[in-house]
Amino acid sequence: MSDTSKKFYITTSIPYVNARPHIGFAMELIQADVLARYHRFIGDDTFFLTGTSEHGSKVPRAAAAEGKETLEFVNEKSHLFRELCKSLDISNSHFIRTIEQGHHHTVEKFWKRVEKNGDIYKAKYEGLYCIGCENYYTESELVDGRCPIHKTKPEFLSEENYFFKFSKYQKQIEEYLKQNPAFIVPKTRYNEVLQFVKGGLRDISISRSSKTLSWGVRVPGDSEQIVYIWFDELLNYISGIGFSEEDETFKKYWPADIHLVGKDIARFHATLWPGMLLSAGLSLPKQIFVHGFISVDGEKISKSLGNVVDPFPLISKYGVDALRYFLLRAVPSDGDGDFSIAKLEARYTGDLVNNLGNLVSRLTNLIEKHCDGIIPELVESPKRAEHLAEHIANFRFHEALAEIWTNISWTNQYIDQVKLWELPEGNKELFRETISSLSALLKQVGREIAPFLPSTAEKIDQIFRADRIKKSEPLFPRLIKEE
Repeated sequence: MSDTSKKFYITTSIPYVNARPHIGFAMELIQADVLARYHRFIGDDTFFLTGTSEHGSKVPRAAAAEGKETLEFVNEKSHLFRELCKSLDISNSHFIRTIEQGHHHTVEKFWKRVEKNGDIYKAKYEGLYCIGCENYYTESELVDGRCPIHKTKPEFLSEENYFFKFSKYQKQIEEYLKQNPAFIVPKTRYNEVLQFVKGGLRDISISRSSKTLSWGVRVPGDSEQIVYIWFDELLNYISGIGFSEEDETFKKYWPADIHLVGKDIARFHATLWPGMLLSAGLSLPKQIFVHGFISVDGEKISKSLGNVVDPFPLISKYGVDALRYFLLRAVPSDGDGDFSIAKLEARYTGDLVNNLGNLVSRLTNLIEKHCDGIIPELVESPKRAEHLAEHIANFRFHEALAEIWTNISWTNQYIDQVKLWELPEGNKELFRETISSLSALLKQVGREIAPFLPSTAEKIDQIFRADRIKKSEPLFPRLIKEE
């Protein structure tokens, strides 16, 4: 992954704007940001796309529930997601909105290309439709008559729509999956998708009557039909890099190197999206990273339970890097995790205040006090996170941070073991050698945490770039217990 002069194109999914951003999408943004920052660091020409999905059935309903016009509503909500990117220190190259004219042009151009290939036809459809998923379900796929994801009863729809010949690409997709076992990470998600494809792919309805859905992209040549949200939304990955004009950006960055998505929408990305691309004659993405869900105090996040966690107040109270650290370290990148204020504060105090923050404070204090603020000499770090690149490549950020923090803990323990603060009186030369060595380790830690905690890494870098080092202000202030 570290070859020079490579391009690297990563995307997040684009969330619906029917509600405010929540902590689950914050985690996805942060995970993608780690990958983008890491690839920039190793010299890759990196493009990082995120944005918002603003069409579909539930968006106008949510707008009406708030007594607002749909356009006003999506503008407000999309702005919140853009602000979340800023608040989380996300280094995205572009923020795509599906209501943009460029995206509409992409949908129309793509539709015509698939239609020209003979893969679109019109037929009547009757079935059960979940508004939350924007997806049709068969009776056998429901759990107690409800959507397996949203736990709501689907609506029955009956109308004439346009269909995509998804079944036509059954064998190609299955063969591609078999030949590319690393296409979907982790392996458990790959196995699930492969079994689903082996079960047979059915042609899929890719439009809705404008009588039931008026908010979206009109089907080219048929103003009475609106393009189905997934056939629209998935195209953001190419519209966001200039597919409609087929400009140099598109030619440079497509295919995507990584699509980062949640496990609830992995199937769309790993089956429907490849089918669409095959039909249009475009290359398939290289890899799909699938993250899990976050529960809150052991409960699934749900509006009805009132446990949706807003990331903005957490950033304000604990700082952006504290939230980034928790979501990257305490939640397995490839699995589910649980969030609670108690767990966040325990990580904050234990890992950030008492470990990394304490190390920076101790070393800078000793350098100022006994070395006149100057590190005696530059040396190699005695320890480094040797498996960092491997962990990042395998989408295991929690293990990468665990390895880095092992070295931070070792350093604090070593300072205690040799009683470093006493050495200037008894063995000045050993003290100077030790200070140089541990300073090199701390500088190395600063470089290693840069993709994960960019603000903290910058603060450590500034410490060592100063003409004279002074005892550092706390990187992470201690929490004040509320009465």
